[in-house]
Amino acid sequence: MSAGEIAGLIAAIAVVLLVVLLAVPLLKLGRTLDETTLTIRQVREQSQPILSQASTTVTHVNANLERVDDITGNAANVSSNVAALTSVFAATLGSPLIKVAAFSYGVRTAAKKKREGAALATAQRSAKDERRARRESRRAA
Repeated sequence: MSAGEIAGLIAAIAVVLLVVLLAVPLLKLGRTLDETTLTIRQVREQSQPILSQASTTVTHVNANLERVDDITGNAANVSSNVAALTSVFAATLGSPLIKVAAFSYGVRTAAKKKREGAALATAQRSAKDERRARRESRRAA
């Protein structure tokens, strides 16, 4: 064998070793890709029922939200009706009721002052009578 043949043989062995060394990671990468493909398939199979249930849930929620929207609209109508009724009540009965309340307060206050005045007058009269009685008893003595 010549030196060129030996060099060629060494190069061929080196290439075979390089191919073997590169084949091991490629085989591992192939297995990893197979596992990844299997995992993706399982996730897709399990997520389809979940997505269909989520779609059904969203449909039910939308139906209930429409009901709530109707209820809210009705409540707004009722509150506007109550506001209108309140303003009508205030316009028709509010002013007369306020006048009646003010009049009755004035009458009560006047009656109270009259009673207090009568009591005060009675107290003054009795105090005056007592003073006169004391003076007369001093003079008589």
